[in-house]
Amino acid sequence: MDPVLLRAIPFHANADALLRQAHVRPETEDAERMRELIAEAEAIARPKGMYKISYVEERSEDAVVVDGIKLSSRVLSANLGDARRIFPFVATCGRELDAWASGIDDLLESFWAGTIMEAALAVAYDAVAKHLHEHLQPGSTATMNPGSLPDWPMSEQAQLFALLGDPLQAVGVELTDSFLMRPIKSVSGLHFPTESHFENCQLCPREHCPGRRAPYDKDLFARQYLA
Repeated sequence: MDPVLLRAIPFHANADALLRQAHVRPETEDAERMRELIAEAEAIARPKGMYKISYVEERSEDAVVVDGIKLSSRVLSANLGDARRIFPFVATCGRELDAWASGIDDLLESFWAGTIMEAALAVAYDAVAKHLHEHLQPGSTATMNPGSLPDWPMSEQAQLFALLGDPLQAVGVELTDSFLMRPIKSVSGLHFPTESHFENCQLCPREHCPGRRAPYDKDLFARQYLA
């Protein structure tokens, strides 16, 4: 199956929610300026995403081979279980919004622009997940992302991008030499079917993380992945 490309994702920001997230009081001049930036971003933004169906061909304790490409992760191998279909994906705020934000010199306004870009990324991520579930009906799924855990390091981005083909040409996302993505407000990973709930956060000890979706379980790795 060729990758599914989502390149016309609309972006309509919730200005009040973004003001709260940025700790900007709605009656202030700062709020007025941030609303102006939101309006600019809505006119410019072109969030994008892509995903495809891939197939697990081999599985060992600490790796899986997917479409001929080896992904090295004990946690991923265990989490996939007997799954045969998995879904690599990339979602991004888009190069248009990234270029717009790069032109903002004011430090505070640059922070606000980053908040707006994160909202556009969230829209793209949700659009990918929704399209996947509506068209492929994989049932309950979980997600893993290279670099979120030491067990599946950032360097594995190269293999994930190889699975997807050419994300730069498809949706404008490229890897740097250090395996970071450009635009920086992009996310990549694997959706996979599962009957048990899993979040990367369960294995991540980072404190005070604004994106945490599940509590850290310090014994989970030994209990579930080394047993």
